[in-house]
Amino acid sequence: MNITSKRIKLIAILAIVALGFTLSAFAQTKAAGEKVKVEGVILKHEGDTLTLSSKGAQTIVALTSATKVREKISGFLKGSKTQDLAQLKRGLYIEVEGRSDSSGHIQAEEVRYKDVDRKAADSVETVTVPIETRITAAETRLSESEKNAQRLSGQIQEVSAVSNAARSAAKTAQDSADQANVAVKETAEVAKNGIRMTNERISALDDYETKSSATVTFAVGSAVLTKEAKAELDRVAEDAGKLKGYVIEVAGFASSEGGDAINQRLSQKRADAVVQYLLVDHSVPGRRIVMPVGFGVKKPVADNATRDGRKQNRRVEVKVLINKVLNQPGQN
Repeated sequence: MNITSKRIKLIAILAIVALGFTLSAFAQTKAAGEKVKVEGVILKHEGDTLTLSSKGAQTIVALTSATKVREKISGFLKGSKTQDLAQLKRGLYIEVEGRSDSSGHIQAEEVRYKDVDRKAADSVETVTVPIETRITAAETRLSESEKNAQRLSGQIQEVSAVSNAARSAAKTAQDSADQANVAVKETAEVAKNGIRMTNERISALDDYETKSSATVTFAVGSAVLTKEAKAELDRVAEDAGKLKGYVIEVAGFASSEGGDAINQRLSQKRADAVVQYLLVDHSVPGRRIVMPVGFGVKKPVADNATRDGRKQNRRVEVKVLINKVLNQPGQN
């Protein structure tokens, strides 16, 4: 295994681990037609087949037109909704119910997952797909460089054979060999610089900058968006629609009225209300929204001892972020 292949595998593993996934596998021998229930992480989704890992081994899950896919909704919108098979992406933690077949695979009847796990899998794909694309391009360039080096090496061997056979051509052959050696070194240096530049770009993929932001406030004890709040969110959604490679960060907060536990739940409901408005009213893709977080009474921006200060603290902060690397000239 060459260094480039090892680098690709290592980066892919780190990307999964960084988001809190531990990839393990599941494999049990079941009689054909026996009811099976398994849960784990999707390693690969190809056509109508999932490769699932859980509890020490891997198993194959077959999807059919009769397979039901359901997403469990958390937060104040608790419930579930039916999804299509396209939502079953790598990195997603799922539960599968079905029956085993004669090949040891599982014929899936129902697949379930949580919305928070789907958002996490979307985040994994947002990060890993650009990384894999750039690594593949770097490996292609390196492969071409290696082929050139092999061709030049063959030329050196031919020149050496001619030199041994004809003493009169020794000087010419030596000159050709020297030039070939220089070309090999230059080619290797170009490949080395290409890999270095790729590594630098990969390291900077988590470097974001804020392109647009808004702060919307709420009434005491309320998580209902006001007319003014919706207008601010309309502006943020319009700004985001003009960008490429963006994500939206949503954070909810509360003032000091009420207990800490109540304010924690209230701040989360406020954040969820903003996310719901962006998803439903502006069709912002779910993969573009970072998991909303409620901070309760933490991180106040004003003095809770005053009425105006408490009003400012009953808020949700929304930020539109773009990746600096992906938005450099020539990267679109």
